[in-house]
Amino acid sequence: MDAHALRRAVVVPGGLWQDIRVVAETGSTNADLLADARSGLAEGAVLVAGAQSAGRGRMGRQWVSPPGAALTFSVLLRPGVVPPASRGWLPLLAGVAVATAIRAETGVDARLKWPNDVQVNGAKLAGILAEQAGAAIVVGIGINVSSGRDDLPVASATSLALEGADASPGGLLVRVLGEFGRWYRAWTGALGDAAACGLRQEYEGLCGTLGRQVAVSLPGGRTVTGTAAEVDLSGRLVVRSDTGPVPVSAGDVVHVR
Repeated sequence: MDAHALRRAVVVPGGLWQDIRVVAETGSTNADLLADARSGLAEGAVLVAGAQSAGRGRMGRQWVSPPGAALTFSVLLRPGVVPPASRGWLPLLAGVAVATAIRAETGVDARLKWPNDVQVNGAKLAGILAEQAGAAIVVGIGINVSSGRDDLPVASATSLALEGADASPGGLLVRVLGEFGRWYRAWTGALGDAAACGLRQEYEGLCGTLGRQVAVSLPGGRTVTGTAAEVDLSGRLVVRSDTGPVPVSAGDVVHVR
């Protein structure tokens, strides 16, 4: 991808994005931007890598992207005006931005599995990981663009190419960053109130988890089963179990039916 062309398309006066760097390969774009955040780098930096050898996924999983198979990048944000209790919405906001961009750019029916796995017909198309460094939050995004079946880490994953979409990584990146910036401005402008800015409603419209019977594996080994009823104002999934509502802030969700 041409970094100069990307900057012309995305870095605009008054916009969120301040700079875009493109590297051929790195260990982890999240790790790189977290280090930059600790050194005081301002909000709005974007780092794109053609390949990652030590990417990280949710729940401590490793994620490796071979050259050219995926669109992998991270963004640096400093949502200081948002109360800590509401910052759980940022990973969900990222999911909305990615799913909306994919739908608009390719026509693929991308949906969200709570919190922010982007899926097509239950197969994982993109993953998102948010990590914190002091007051900064780095959000890493990986979208399987041209991956063939043998390139994917698990049989339950898919790519835009396998879904019949011919997507330009550069065009998709510009679209994702545009959606991300739009929702981030609205969310921070509402001081993190996801309902007031419309983010909660948008998320619910894209989320394939709500209304489903789910089993959620929580950190520590406990499992909660029931109906995924709603996403609360903190971004937690509320599961209606036999013993009452259980708010879940982190865990692996399985759609039972």
